[in-house]
Amino acid sequence: MQQKQMNIELRTKTGTGVSRRLRNADMVPGVVYGKGMDPMPISVKINELKDALAGEGGRNNLITLVGGGTLDRSMAIIADLQRSAIKRTFEHVDLHRINMNEKLRLTVPVILKGIAIGVKEGGLLDLAHHELHVECLPGNIPDHIEIDITALKIAHAIHVNEIKLPDGVKVLDNPKTPVVSVLGRAKEDAVAAA
Repeated sequence: MQQKQMNIELRTKTGTGVSRRLRNADMVPGVVYGKGMDPMPISVKINELKDALAGEGGRNNLITLVGGGTLDRSMAIIADLQRSAIKRTFEHVDLHRINMNEKLRLTVPVILKGIAIGVKEGGLLDLAHHELHVECLPGNIPDHIEIDITALKIAHAIHVNEIKLPDGVKVLDNPKTPVVSVLGRAKEDAVAAA
């Protein structure tokens, strides 16, 4: 998990026309919401938003908000990010103000480490879940969850309950769900069939 800073400005006006003018000025309209507060419309420079997303943590980076009146020095994560379907430019950002002492639920990408034995023997690697749903304190948010697949054989899988997790992180997915497997027939099956 990486910590970033992002300068924001409070907005008094909202609506389609205002949002369009902001985008034309290289700004992204957004809103900050959280427990015990009314949603607050904000705007942020496109480059500031890109910097906040940079790095391995991406949308899970912890962001210190700078400016924005009462929001100054608040911690947040990106809850939703809308992009233009054609140009892929940022259209709107939702920031979730967080309490560093309260657990969050979010998704974290899965990264595979190594080459499976089963793949070396001709099997096909199948990554069924590219991300996992986790719960943890904001200070424990992992950039990713790494799974070592080097010992994975043909016709075998690694399930959620077999994944080594960082301290303070709990996976919310079903423990029996296969995350990655190697498809193909084991050599003994192929010999028996022949």
